[in-house]
Amino acid sequence: MNRHDNATATAVKPEPPEAFLTQVAFGALMSQALYIAAKLGIADLLKDKPQPVSALAAATATHEMSLYRVLRSLAGIGVFQEVEPEVFALTPHAEPLRSDAPGSMRNGVIFMGEEWHWRVWGNMLHSVRTGKPAWGHVHGAEVFDYFTMNPEQAEIFNRAMTDMSVSTAPAVVEAYNFNGIGTLCDIAGGHGYLLAQVLKANPDVKGILFDMPQVIAGANAVLDGQGVTERIEKVAGDFFESVPSADAYMMKHIIHDWDDERAIVILQSIHAAMNREGKVLIIETVVPEDNEPHYSKLLDLEMLTSPGGVERTAGQYRELLAHAGFKLTSIIPTKSPFSIVEAVKN
Repeated sequence: MNRHDNATATAVKPEPPEAFLTQVAFGALMSQALYIAAKLGIADLLKDKPQPVSALAAATATHEMSLYRVLRSLAGIGVFQEVEPEVFALTPHAEPLRSDAPGSMRNGVIFMGEEWHWRVWGNMLHSVRTGKPAWGHVHGAEVFDYFTMNPEQAEIFNRAMTDMSVSTAPAVVEAYNFNGIGTLCDIAGGHGYLLAQVLKANPDVKGILFDMPQVIAGANAVLDGQGVTERIEKVAGDFFESVPSADAYMMKHIIHDWDDERAIVILQSIHAAMNREGKVLIIETVVPEDNEPHYSKLLDLEMLTSPGGVERTAGQYRELLAHAGFKLTSIIPTKSPFSIVEAVKN
């Protein structure tokens, strides 16, 4: 091979801008295809061995050729593999769609693709034009009020949040030193999975699980399953009004749900209840101030359209905390997209 041949062989032809934008524009279709696979439990059906699409369609009460077309599209991006004509198998990228997989994303994918959630994304322009969440525009009630009135949808949301806690909890427990904390209060802690993992790794810490009454009512199964029920006090309430007294407070994926004004009210409730030497731990993504792709920048669009919240930069967290009477002491990265923003009373 001469020098000219080598240069030709190693040159990488850039992707045409039109091809790139086509992939982005069609991304919504792939999201729905992924949702369908999750909703139907396809990965669970393929857990033990490859299956023909005829068997998958029979098991899911779907139209065989239509299901094939969806699975073929997913196989084209590495989610499932067509190992023989019309026979599909799991791939590493499909494993997290299994209900029993470590770090399962099945419930999260279902939540993202549900029709009542999908319509909110379809109205993102409303949020851009008005600065208000599209959720209320679409459903006539803001997101958490909507879930209060729609328990079936709320349960889908809560299962998705539990799945996220399952995948995030090991990274949080590993990254932060909880030694010396007497009582840790998990604000809006859902069914308590993250708090349970912290307590299991720190036998001397006691916990308070604080959330809305209807959420607290569903926590027993998780707490009992983790063996920490006796070490956790369950308290129902409204964090805009008051929270229990504790040595430290943990909030995972909570502050990002709210605009600055309401986030400050939540933090002030904690400030009023916290012991003088206490700490607040905010577990969120921290938006990097560059043009590189980052999970936080996509999650920020969900915050824009659904609850009306925001993903924040380090500087924005520092300013937000200062307004509530706190001083940001450190931002601790974890082995996940989330960081632990630690603050103390000023």
